[in-house]
Amino acid sequence: MKAELLKKEGNVVTLKITVDYDKFNGAVEKAYKKTRGRYSIPGFRKGKAPRKIIEMNYGEGIFYGDAIDALFPEVFVPAVEETGILPIGAPSIDVDEISKENGLVMSVEVEVRPEVKLGDYKGVEVTKDVPEVTDTMITEELDRMVEKNSRLVDVERNVEDGDIVNIDFKGFVDGEEFEGGNAEGYELTIGSHTFIDNFEEQLVGKALNEEVEVNVTFPEGYSREDLASKPAKFEVKINAIKVREMPELNDEFAADTTEFETLDELKADIRANLEEQANNMAENQLREELVNKIADAADFITPNAMVEDQLDRMMQDLNYQLMSQGLQMEMLLEITGKDLNGLKEERREDAEKLVRGTLVLDEIAKLENIEASEEDVDAEIAKMAEMYKMEAEEMKKALRPEDLEDIAGQLKVRKTIDFLVENATIA
Repeated sequence: MKAELLKKEGNVVTLKITVDYDKFNGAVEKAYKKTRGRYSIPGFRKGKAPRKIIEMNYGEGIFYGDAIDALFPEVFVPAVEETGILPIGAPSIDVDEISKENGLVMSVEVEVRPEVKLGDYKGVEVTKDVPEVTDTMITEELDRMVEKNSRLVDVERNVEDGDIVNIDFKGFVDGEEFEGGNAEGYELTIGSHTFIDNFEEQLVGKALNEEVEVNVTFPEGYSREDLASKPAKFEVKINAIKVREMPELNDEFAADTTEFETLDELKADIRANLEEQANNMAENQLREELVNKIADAADFITPNAMVEDQLDRMMQDLNYQLMSQGLQMEMLLEITGKDLNGLKEERREDAEKLVRGTLVLDEIAKLENIEASEEDVDAEIAKMAEMYKMEAEEMKKALRPEDLEDIAGQLKVRKTIDFLVENATIA
């Protein structure tokens, strides 16, 4: 096997790979033995016809495709090593020649990892803007705590705005029940605008156990086209009317619901936590801004194959997030009116930034000899073990080799960004 680098345009290279005829013919013979059962030849039992007879009936190249598919991985790896390229995408193959004199000659085009030419990456100016924690933010957090510790109480009066009603309902369009238009024991907060406009308002003033007819019109841009712009009738029964009873916000509340004895101590703790969150957010934004600036100053073409891989990972992450919320990707696409390609295109710019940042950080780590040591990895595993309440050795045994590589890779990136922050000019 011989390999020759013919040309390079941007991140795409073309190789010429030549395989001697005997090796190629051996691959063809293997393909014949593996696939001969597919062919029916008069006078022979299926799978028993000689190779020459099948080639005479179906063409000399009938086994070439299977032979090249089987042979290519075997010759591509040494060709990569011989030419010193770093492929990042799937190669495309053109067969230039097959002959006894020259063997199998292929032109192979593949996208490769770019050569990253860095600009200045030390002394880069970035800002750290820590947002102020205000009294309003503390009040909002206290309000959330009060609501979390509230309880629902049944009341025997007519429905008012802000009440939580338990209802059964059936929906009808053109006199027929429609799919998804009915439920039993549904809890609806009046004024939340969870349902179609004017639905909740028609329940105000109604009594416990009263059966109500609610008439609405689905909006023009409703997600279900079969219901958009159509008038609908709902038969609604009010099973219960409830109000949220809030605890009084005082020292007693702080002592009963938290580790603190007084409301002032609780407020001080909330402020400290919010300030820590604000500082962490500002630090993360600074690190992102720093990497993006260095990536923008670097000179290289962003490899499309890596961007597509990043987009696939982003779609996978999005799918996991939706599943954790009990949703599916198909539902998101229906609601937004987009297809998968549309969602990808919305995120392409972010994917390109991530890819450029990855390549730049890798190059800086190489130049500055930044690595994650075994001690670094063990320390990270110890943190993970503490989080999952496991012994560190037990956690380490549970991890696969690829998991350990992933941890080392993430630590290397973190250490490289730490290095850049230490050498940045921070305003």
